Amino acid sequence: MGLMGVKIREWKGAWWVFINHQGTRKAKRIGTGEPGRKAAKQVAQQIQARLALGQAAFDRPQTSVTLDAYAQTFLERIEQTRKHTTHDDYRKIFDRYVLPVFRGQDLQQITREKVKAFAVGCLQRGLSAKTVQNIIRTISSLFSHAVEDNLVTVNPALRPGKFLPKISKRRSINPLTGQELALFLAYTKTMAPTLYPAFLCAARTGLRQGELLALQWEDINFAGRFVEVRRNFTHGKMTTPKSGESRRVDLSRELTATLETLQLDRQFQAAARGWKEGPPWVFCNEKGQPLNQNRIRLKFFRLLKGAGVRQVRFHDLRHSFASLLLQNGESPVYVKDQMGHSSIQVTVDLYGHLIPGGNKQAVDRLDTPVGLPNSATPAQPVGAAMGPVSSDQLEYSVVPRRASGVDDGFRTRDLRIHNPAL
Repeated sequence: MGLMGVKIREWKGAWWVFINHQGTRKAKRIGTGEPGRKAAKQVAQQIQARLALGQAAFDRPQTSVTLDAYAQTFLERIEQTRKHTTHDDYRKIFDRYVLPVFRGQDLQQITREKVKAFAVGCLQRGLSAKTVQNIIRTISSLFSHAVEDNLVTVNPALRPGKFLPKISKRRSINPLTGQELALFLAYTKTMAPTLYPAFLCAARTGLRQGELLALQWEDINFAGRFVEVRRNFTHGKMTTPKSGESRRVDLSRELTATLETLQLDRQFQAAARGWKEGPPWVFCNEKGQPLNQNRIRLKFFRLLKGAGVRQVRFHDLRHSFASLLLQNGESPVYVKDQMGHSSIQVTVDLYGHLIPGGNKQAVDRLDTPVGLPNSATPAQPVGAAMGPVSSDQLEYSVVPRRASGVDDGFRTRDLRIHNPAL
């Protein structure tokens, strides 16, 4: 239903007013149910009257709130709903990139054109497309809160993909090969035996560094050979894993035996030092405290150099775990569960190019051997008539390409053409 350029419509359970006036389109959510419908109808009549008088469709909310002032409110508001690392990243983005450009500007003065120009300026300064995307998304999150607070009517930074360069979903990874990993672990076992269990656990479970350092003995089930990843230690604080949920990761036999020996040694150490009980941390220093992130990372680089293995990040041990599993033929679904990815798409985007795809005999078996009918069905397989035959021993007919179109049954017919009823 509508009045010339003003319409009301129910969408996603709520009544909205849609305006299409002189090439400008706007929408406003009114309410739900019958009260929402009546209110929407009344608002539509008021807007129609305003348009007839040449006035704006909606009264713009009057505000003198600047972006830098509202940014502080925004950061305080999300402090309890975001991880402290995310909150710190937001603050750094505002301080480093956003406020130097938009400081002192009223929220209503920041248009989509200004946001686009800001994004282009960031790219011209040499910032990566991914960094600029994170900056614009942070601005968008702020304006989403401002819309809810009725300080602005639209979010000028919404859907940054419309004006930013396309970013490849496949991020750069640099995993170690199986041989490189074996050299590194063998050297570590000899030269740094106290750290060997930690590095072996990282290589055999794919735990993130923070998850590794937050691991406690109560998280390990030796009988079932698995570990429950419940915590993450980052920036000096204990928090949840990246996904926000715990996960179960399988333990190899070698790793299980190594951790059992470590636990026994830890009990002897606690008794020798007069501790009432051993530290809860699986990997800790001489004082029973979690290992320092920077020190273990520095030690990792030195051990790589000593083993004659190329330099990679500590996080690449995680990538090595996933890549070796996939190269060994494991299911991407299994790898996704072990890694704790939020979706299988993340796993495929990261490691899809590592999934083995060279089994050409699998596609060879789809071809039709010469001398056999083309009408073989799953109920009458070709192999049933001939017995087991290697695909390398068969000859295959090649269907010549026609000048235009293909009508030899190798193309799915358009049902809309061959069945007028569809």
